[in-house]
Amino acid sequence: MRVVLSNSAGVPLYQQIKEQVGTAILSGELAEGSALPSVRALARDLRISIITTTRAYAELAAEGFIATVPGKGAYVLPLDSALVREQLLRRVEDGLQTALDAARQAGLQREDLIQVLDGLISTEQDATGNRTTTREHS
Repeated sequence: MRVVLSNSAGVPLYQQIKEQVGTAILSGELAEGSALPSVRALARDLRISIITTTRAYAELAAEGFIATVPGKGAYVLPLDSALVREQLLRRVEDGLQTALDAARQAGLQREDLIQVLDGLISTEQDATGNRTTTREHS
């Protein structure tokens, strides 16, 4: 797993770590039982404060992604399907909120947004060969 931090991203460093590790877990890059770098090692490798890595790991543990064992380190927990769905839903909502903000700035109406979304879904289905019915919006 590789963590890349940006001081100019406008996102706190601990949040960047949390998101990247969480994404690696959700994608299967980090499998159940995988050991994570120690808080100290990660802080040293990223040249950041131990407090920052501790906060990232604490939040990952609070969300059920990892468990920390004193003296042993941090390990990836088995994925709970409800947790995975909730995390993915949160990502979708964040993406849609960003799109909604941009659409508002562009002066698009609800119907315009639905057409754009339907077009994106159709394009993706054509690219993957998947065919599902989309309902007509009015």
